[in-house]
Amino acid sequence: MAVHALIPAAGTGRRMGAGGNKQYLELGGRPILAHTLARLAVLGCIDALHVIVPDDECQFCHDQVVAPYGLAKSCSIVAGGAERQDSVRNGLAACGAADDDVVLIHDGVRPFFPAGQIAALVAAATDTGAALLAIPAQDTIKEVADGQVVRTLDRSRLWQVQTPQAFRCAVIREAHRRALESGLAGTDDASLVEWCGWPVAVLPGSPYNFKLTTPADLALARALLASGVLEG
Repeated sequence: MAVHALIPAAGTGRRMGAGGNKQYLELGGRPILAHTLARLAVLGCIDALHVIVPDDECQFCHDQVVAPYGLAKSCSIVAGGAERQDSVRNGLAACGAADDDVVLIHDGVRPFFPAGQIAALVAAATDTGAALLAIPAQDTIKEVADGQVVRTLDRSRLWQVQTPQAFRCAVIREAHRRALESGLAGTDDASLVEWCGWPVAVLPGSPYNFKLTTPADLALARALLASGVLEG
C-alpha cells in the first residue's frame, strides 16, 4: 500500500488582500506552500506528493516553490480545475494511486498540521475508508437567520474540521465520481463520502492547524513561527 498526498493550492488570496495567490506569500523567508510541502515530504508514511495549482502557474510553482527548496524528487505538479473539487478530481486522476492505496488531501495553506497524527490518520482511513482531523468547537455556536438567533446548537457535538483528510483511494474516487455525475458541490472531500452514506472517522487535530485565509491569520502564523512554539 502506498500513500499519496494531494495538496490543492489554488487560492486567489481575495480575503487575504494580497494582490496574488496566498500560497506564495512569504512566511519565515519562504512561501507558505513551501512550508507545507517540506513538512509533508519528511514524513516516512507518505510516498509521493502531488501539488495541484492552476494550469498557468505550474511552471511558476516549480521554479519558486518546488525546485528552490529541494522538493523536486518527492513532488509532482498537477494542473487543477475551475473549483477546488475539480482540482482534487484532477489530482486523483493524475496521481497514479491504486484502489487500495491511501490518498491524503491537505490544504496548501495549512503549514502547521500535526505531523505526529498523520500515521494514525492513514491507519484510520485504511480501516474505515475515510478519516479526518478535527478539534471540538470552543465557543458557543448559534444558528442565525436574517440577523437573529434561531437556536443555540449543542456544542458538545460540534467539531471544527481540518485537513489532512485521508481516504482509501477507491472510496474517494467513487465519491468524486458520484458527486460529478449528480452535480453535487461538497464543502470538503469528506462531505462527499458522507453524502454517499459511508463512514468517516474523526481524529484529534491541533489548534495550530488553521488555514491561512486573512491578514490576521498570516500575522499569527508569522508570530508562531518566530516564537519557536511550533518546533518539533
